[in-house]
Order: sequence, then C-alpha cells, then structure tokens
Amino acid sequence: MEILEHTPDSVLAIVAHPDDIEYGAAAAVALWTAADIDCRYLLASRGEAGIDGIDPSESGALREAEQRASAAVVGVDVVEFLAYPDGTIPNDLSIRRDFVEAIRKHKPQTVLLFNHRETWGPGTRNSADHRNVGSAALDAVADAGNRWVFPGTEPHSVKTVLVAGSPDATHLLDVSAGVDKAIESLSEHKAYLEGLGDHPMADPEFMRMMFAQSGEELGLAAALKVEVWNF
Repeated sequence: MEILEHTPDSVLAIVAHPDDIEYGAAAAVALWTAADIDCRYLLASRGEAGIDGIDPSESGALREAEQRASAAVVGVDVVEFLAYPDGTIPNDLSIRRDFVEAIRKHKPQTVLLFNHRETWGPGTRNSADHRNVGSAALDAVADAGNRWVFPGTEPHSVKTVLVAGSPDATHLLDVSAGVDKAIESLSEHKAYLEGLGDHPMADPEFMRMMFAQSGEELGLAAALKVEVWNF
C-alpha cells in the first residue's frame, strides 16, 4: 500500500445508488471541492429499492432528495440520475453508452467509482448493482476516448480512475481533513439510515474508525483506500 498524492483537475463520480459515495469517498470529494476542484455525481439508479419499509414508488424521490442534500454538504451541486431499476441494474451496451455520454459531457480528468469486485473481502459478497455499474463504467472510460465507439459526440480521455471500497486497493488517500464533512454528508441519508435499524452502518460515526484503521498502516490519521487505474 502506498500513499497517493492526487489532485485532480475535475472529477465525475459514477455509482449505483444514493449513499454509495458517502460510505467513504465523500471524504476525498470534500477535500477536492474545498480546493475549488469541480466534482460532479452520476447515479445509475434512484435507490428506490433500498429501504425495506418504504415502497419504491415513494422511496425513489425521497432518496434522490437525500442524495442532493448529501452532495451539497461536500460542495457538489451537479447530481444526475439515470433511473435504471435499483437492484437489477444491467451491465449492457445501454448503460455503457449512457456512461460514455456523461463522461463526454462532463469531461472529468478523474473518474471516481465504487467497489466493482466480487466481494468486499473474504466471505462478503458484493451486490450485482455495484459490480455491474463499476465494470460498465470502467469500460465506458475507455470507450469515451474513442470517437468510433458510440459515435456522435466528441471523445474525451479520462486520465485516472479511483475505485473506493475495493478489496484490491493499492493506494491510500490522506482524507484526514475531510472526515467531518464525510460524516455530515452521510448523515443526510436520514430515511436510509433509519431503515437500517441497529446495523452498525446506520451510525455515520462508525466512519471515523474505518478511516482511522485504513490510515494506521502508513501513519495517517485518516485514509481512504483506493484502487487506481491509469488510462
């Protein structure tokens, strides 16, 4: 594991659900926006199937609003939703095309993703939505720079992809100064956190311990583990 010194020119986060960014990556986003770096969010779904006690017909709008409030806490005001069905998001040409169009539209230097690997670690299966969205987004990053793939819009080449939450993380980002904002951002997902009941992840303060544990290895007060891809 190495410390990554990374100051992007612009960032587009592409994830499956509301709250995906807030479980870690928002700490880095808070640091970047504080440095006047343009950060934007693209969500494949509205997260409508994420709260057991609230029907999807009501939950979608609620979770979208919570995501916008959460993003505002860390200085992000561009939040877009593709409205793929939560829980059954595909990895197909349609979603790859949508991701390519978003990358060409927003022109990020860095794309920020959530764990697309099979697991979170030994014995912990990752969801199909996370796997499909992350994998499709990685393919879309390569596609976006090729004018002959999904033609019709001008190509754009991304330089770096950072994958938060990956069990194959290779680097640490020092996010010590962004932890408070990250916890505040996660706290905006009030209905979602309430729906988790007594699950440990229902208390945003657990993030402090997670960041601290990640940083211990290299003597950082708080760190975000990331898998790094260069294009």
